[in-house]
Amino acid sequence: MLLFAAPMVWLLVTGVGVDGIIGGPAPVRFTGANFGAVLTWDVAGRPLLNGLLISGGAAIITVLVALPAAYSLSRYQLRFGRIFLYTVLFATGLPLSAVMVPVYGLFVRLQLVDSLVGTTLFLAATSLPMAIWMTKNFIDGVPLSLEEAAQTDGASSLQRLRHVVLPLTLPGLTVVAIITFISTWGNFFVPFTLLLDPGKQPASVDIFSFFGEHGAIAYGQLAAYSIVYTTPVIGLYLLASKTLGAGFALTGAIKG
Repeated sequence: MLLFAAPMVWLLVTGVGVDGIIGGPAPVRFTGANFGAVLTWDVAGRPLLNGLLISGGAAIITVLVALPAAYSLSRYQLRFGRIFLYTVLFATGLPLSAVMVPVYGLFVRLQLVDSLVGTTLFLAATSLPMAIWMTKNFIDGVPLSLEEAAQTDGASSLQRLRHVVLPLTLPGLTVVAIITFISTWGNFFVPFTLLLDPGKQPASVDIFSFFGEHGAIAYGQLAAYSIVYTTPVIGLYLLASKTLGAGFALTGAIKG
């Protein structure tokens, strides 16, 4: 915990300090100039907005696609269901660097290079294997008797999914969405490869510019930008933590 906290403390101190350097003494003067320098539309505003659009879009698409796929794998005896699950499991361990060359060639042919939509769809596709596995486990925990009761009342498969399974697995789907958002929010390699226009790159790529394009590294501004960069993830966790706790407690009560 101490090893993890040390860099965070350095970020906080250097972000509000003057002339902070790695390995140097702690700053004795504090200022808000570092945050003032990075909190502009060109430096932080546009990259953060691009990151929110890409990560938020990928999370929404992943959940919408993973839910029906996981429901089918959980509730139906599919002929190739086990093979599909093993394929999904294999895909979860496939490194992105191993497929980026053919993916880039495909994006060139489809004219999706430098496209926010194309990058979002690809990141959603790379998140689907793990999302399907997690969502299936959540659906497996929903008692089948609840769906059988709804089926007796004449509910179709889609209605059972919408009115029975979805409310009970909503906390789990929220977890899937948060994990997808966090993983895509911190992804550097994919947007760096597929997005060529600096105006379309997210904050995970733009933060790299502090190490080269600005000449000597401005550690104070780098630390301030890093703090701003982590704010959406921290805010998302704080907003979702109470909802997740209440949702899982409700699910457990229903299952009991």
